[in-house]
Amino acid sequence: MKDLLFKWLLVTGVLFSFHITDLLTVHANEEPLINVSRQLSKAVIQEDPEEDLPDLDGGSENSGRERQQPVDLRILQQRYPDIFFLQGPTDEKRVALTFDDGPDPRFSNDVLDVLKQYNVPATFFVLGSRAVANPEIVKRMQNEGHVIGNHTYAHPNLVEESDLDTLEQEVTKTEDALNEIIGYRTKLFRPPYGFLYNELVEKLRDMNYFVIGWSVDSLDWQEDPPEVIASNVLDIIHPGAIILMHDGAESGGDRTNTIKSLQQIIPALQEQGYEFVTVPELLNIPLKK
Repeated sequence: MKDLLFKWLLVTGVLFSFHITDLLTVHANEEPLINVSRQLSKAVIQEDPEEDLPDLDGGSENSGRERQQPVDLRILQQRYPDIFFLQGPTDEKRVALTFDDGPDPRFSNDVLDVLKQYNVPATFFVLGSRAVANPEIVKRMQNEGHVIGNHTYAHPNLVEESDLDTLEQEVTKTEDALNEIIGYRTKLFRPPYGFLYNELVEKLRDMNYFVIGWSVDSLDWQEDPPEVIASNVLDIIHPGAIILMHDGAESGGDRTNTIKSLQQIIPALQEQGYEFVTVPELLNIPLKK
């Protein structure tokens, strides 16, 4: 009787051990599934910003630049030297980094992270539609010492529109939106694609704006490798340069290489003795109306 009882207990113990092992195996196998689920959720979250991102009315920077520029920016600067700027004084090794088409939740925060890493101020020409959609990024720009400029509300081609009322509506709507976010009305304006003509510049003068162009184009909108973007800047850099880059892109566009190129451009220029300043500092002009 004792032998039978012992055998029964032994068999029961073995079966119970198998059951516990199965439970542990199932539990262990659940963890990767949870991780996969979290990874998929993260991927969906990363894709969501593009779904809600206001796009560029005039088309991508690439397609926009393919059109012939109506009036060379240098000619406009010569005609309107008091309000139209392409660069700052050349007697000091100071330069201004500028970024267009943000705030873009896909890329702007990464650009800001790099600027913070190197303690570099910049000037951001933002779209009103994207500022309204992402006010927290605009506030971060301001809180971290950067200057905000007006880049229209929806990025139209102002020359194709050929309408002073469209310019005024685009600029005023953005000015009002930015004032709600940053608490002041900026005096800095940059036209989409750099496209303007005389009457548009004169209208901007009447609206109490400075028009800010650039003297060094990174051509980052072509989405070349980071080394090429960096070379585009470093090969033609000069004292007083205003450097054009982009923290925003059209739907489907990518500014990852812009972010990576900053890791090359900033330390290289710092090693050459250049100081990074904002556009108002470089030009000695007010940033607020």
